[in-house]
Amino acid sequence: MLQDLDIDILSLNDYKDVPDVEEDGASFFANALKKAKAISEHTGEIVLADDSGLEVEYLNGEPGVYSSRYSGEGATDSSNIKKLLLSLEGVPGEKRGAAFRCALVLYCPDGIYISFDGRLEGIIHDKPQGDGGFGYDPVFFLPDLGLTVAQVPPAIKNSISHRAQAVLRFKEAYRRKIFSGKR
Repeated sequence: MLQDLDIDILSLNDYKDVPDVEEDGASFFANALKKAKAISEHTGEIVLADDSGLEVEYLNGEPGVYSSRYSGEGATDSSNIKKLLLSLEGVPGEKRGAAFRCALVLYCPDGIYISFDGRLEGIIHDKPQGDGGFGYDPVFFLPDLGLTVAQVPPAIKNSISHRAQAVLRFKEAYRRKIFSGKR
């Protein structure tokens, strides 16, 4: 998603002894900021980090920041989907509104940062459909397309997803050189 920018991009694999950062924040933004700051402090580099997940209206925003571990320790995509569908059993479609959310933080070694967000609206389907994607994609239905995210071709998903929206906002800011951030 960043290939068209004139910047050198390194991954965590390019560094030794990168610390594991516990995602224990109360929001996607808090987790993304925590990760970006910890890795920036470790590497001395400008870092771009994100956190994302699913929020279901009927469940008051759950699974939220617990999306990847919704079904407990050792959670898998399948076990998370199973728990989600059980939690929504008997709930009519019009009350199954949901959103994939992404918070993206660019953090500089001097402590200045800027954040970007993305959101993809949909409905939780009553059963998994499609073989693509990961996580909750097989049950996240996009009414405008008539498909779950797992049924959407990767090129389309990568242009409409919550992460794609956050990255697009970052790229627009980068191109405009707008990096005055917050401490």
